[in-house]
Parts: sequence; structure tokens; C-alpha cells
Amino acid sequence: MASFTGCSTLTQPINGIPAHRLSPDFFPPPKNDLVPVDIALLSLEPPRDYQLGPDDILGVYIEGVLPFNPPNAPPEPPPVNFPEENSTLPPSIGYPIAVQDDGTLALPLIEPLQVEGLTLEQVREKIRQSYIENDILRAEKARPIVTLIKERTFDVIVVREDASSGLAGGRGDQTLRGSDKAASGGLVKLPAYKNDVLHALVETGGLPGLTAKNEVLVLRASEADKRKRADFLRKYWAQQRVAMSDPCYCPPELPEDPSILRIPLRVRPGVIPNIAESDITLQDGDIVYIENRETEVFYTGGLLPGGEHLLPRDYDLDVLGAMALAGQGVGSTAGRSGGGGFGGASSVGGVPPGMLYILRKTPCNGQIAIEVDLAKAVNDPRSRPLVQPGDTLILQYKCEEELLNFGLGTFFTYGIQELLRDN
Repeated sequence: MASFTGCSTLTQPINGIPAHRLSPDFFPPPKNDLVPVDIALLSLEPPRDYQLGPDDILGVYIEGVLPFNPPNAPPEPPPVNFPEENSTLPPSIGYPIAVQDDGTLALPLIEPLQVEGLTLEQVREKIRQSYIENDILRAEKARPIVTLIKERTFDVIVVREDASSGLAGGRGDQTLRGSDKAASGGLVKLPAYKNDVLHALVETGGLPGLTAKNEVLVLRASEADKRKRADFLRKYWAQQRVAMSDPCYCPPELPEDPSILRIPLRVRPGVIPNIAESDITLQDGDIVYIENRETEVFYTGGLLPGGEHLLPRDYDLDVLGAMALAGQGVGSTAGRSGGGGFGGASSVGGVPPGMLYILRKTPCNGQIAIEVDLAKAVNDPRSRPLVQPGDTLILQYKCEEELLNFGLGTFFTYGIQELLRDN
């Protein structure tokens, strides 16, 4: 009778293993309990007083020297400088003089002064003492003014792949390829003591969106780090070419690149991420990279509407939720033409499909089929495995469900025909 009705469990068998019989190694760890990292850890704590460094521009006024005043001539007032747009600095006075790359400040009539790491007050006092010691100014006339016109900046590159998202939660009639891959960002100039990861993110749109991974990658621009990355990839692929000569070789996953810094944005409760100040400090040419989640998808087929669906980023999705996301609620008949398959049983509310298979990839290009009895899954949360990236969900009828739907469809069709004949 089963072969006559076309029972899919016989004609298209899937050799599945019940979910409760599998090792926990086959199931992803839950992420419902992950908590956001304190974003203050991504920001530098500025010092109380600004400490000078190369490329800072100071406003300096030294009466009688800068600018030079002839004897008996009235002193020229210092110029007033207004800050650039979006700058947090107050207006300053004095003639602009930049701190050199070696950390020195060049002033008239004296040797360059080393000012790197000093505060404005310390620089003012150092200038005063230098002009007094060189017999250029008398102590009562040595009253230099030192202000900050423009702080030094760091050029950082930010690349974000969460700029535009084609899907908020995944839809079966729309693929992810090309929809959330768009990258944005560019060159960002960060002032001193704001050259950190948090300010780089704020300048380019804020924390990563839902289509991005819950982490921030930092690639250093130093030549040493570039060479380290190149050596790492060269050695890895050299090992792979040698190992691939073995027909039984199982390619491992690409290991973590030691030269790339990964900063997590969500962690387990009680876990304090080890984020040092040097990790979040950005220098000229460093790259901040927000990677998308285009590979964190699952697929549906069988009696489920076929499609590719984006997994939620911050919470778990079990098989019942995945079915609802695909447009097939638990307990409803298959939503395709002839889903009941036999005499239109689906049109009169036939028995819904009760078996779901999860095709999950394993190492070495293998696969395991996880069998989920939907009746048990509804009543027992332990029978509802969590969906993980790359899973394929296939919904099928059990053989007895197809036979019952065949009987219901036949009886319904026969009853209608007899009713019309009597009339």
C-alpha cells in the first residue's frame, strides 16, 4: 500500500539519527545568555592635561620676540585663532608653530626645545626659562603665551560590510549574496587620545549592525605585522600542498591569523575580555574591519518553502523557530500544491508533516542527518536542536501520515461525488 501511495519515506529515504542520541559535540553552544561588552573598554582614557606630540600645532606669543618688536615700539597684539568646524578646542591665541617629527619646537633665537610628552603649562615654563638663560628676555618681561590651535590626528581606515542589509531576519524568496555585502567607510582622522576603536566606529556609523559579526578586527599597518601575515599564509598553504598528496587527507579549518586582533563585542556572563589599551589604540594606517555574516545562513527544502535564511545574530534559533521563519508553522499542512499528495487531503486540513531532518556538515566534507520528531519537539525542549550556519532543513511526512492523508483525501472525494450524484 505504501508503494502505491508514493510514501516519501520509502521512495526518498533519509537515514537520520534522533537528536537525543547525538553527542553534544554536534550542537552549537547557546548564545541567548551572551552579554554585550562594556563599550568603555574600547575607548582610551584621556589624560587630565593634554600631552604634546609631533604634528601638534601650538599658538605661541612671546612679547618682543614673536613677533619681533623694535625698541620703543608698542607691542603688537597676538592673533586670535578660531577652531575648525566640529573641533572641541576653545579659541586660541598666538602664532602657529608645529611640533616637529622629533618632538621639538623651533622658536626664534634659541635652540629647538624638546616638548614631546609635556603639557602646555610645562612648555610655557620651559620657553620662559630658555629665553631668560640665554639673556634674551628679563625675568619680568618673559611672559610667553602657549595655547593649542590644533591637536595631532591619526589617519585610520575603516571598512564596514554592514552598510546595507537586504534582509532583517531572512526570507526564502531573497538570497543574501550581494545584498548585505556592500562595504562602506573610508579614511577617518582621529584626534589624539581619541584614536581608539570606539571613536573609529562612532565616526562611521556606530557599533556593527545585525548583518555584521559581533566582533571588530584590527589590522596593524606596521611592516612587521604585514610580514607576519604574509609569512603565516605562505607557511599554511605550503603545508596544505604537501598534505594534499595524501588521498585520505582531511583539510583542517584555516587557523587564526596571529597578526589580526579580534575584539569581541558579546561574551559569556562573568567573562571579562582581556582588552589592553594597546589593543584599542590606533595608529596611522591601521585598518578597522567589520566583517559581514553572509555565511551564517541555513537552507530549507522538502515540504518547507525552499530558500536561504539569515540566522539571528544575538539569540538562538531552534528548529521550530526556523520552520516559522521559513513560512511553515508547526502543525500546519505543507504549503505547496499537492503537499498532502493524495486526493486533496491538504485542502480539507489533512495531517501535517511530522518529521524534520537537519543535514549538518561535519569535518572532512562529511555530513550527518539529525532526525527531529516534531511531535516530541513541541512537548520537549530537549528535542529541539538549535540551528547552526550551513544547516539544511528538510521537512517530510512520516509514512503513516501520508497513508492517513491518502485515506482522508479518498474519503472526501468519494463523499462529494456521492452527494452530487444523489442530488
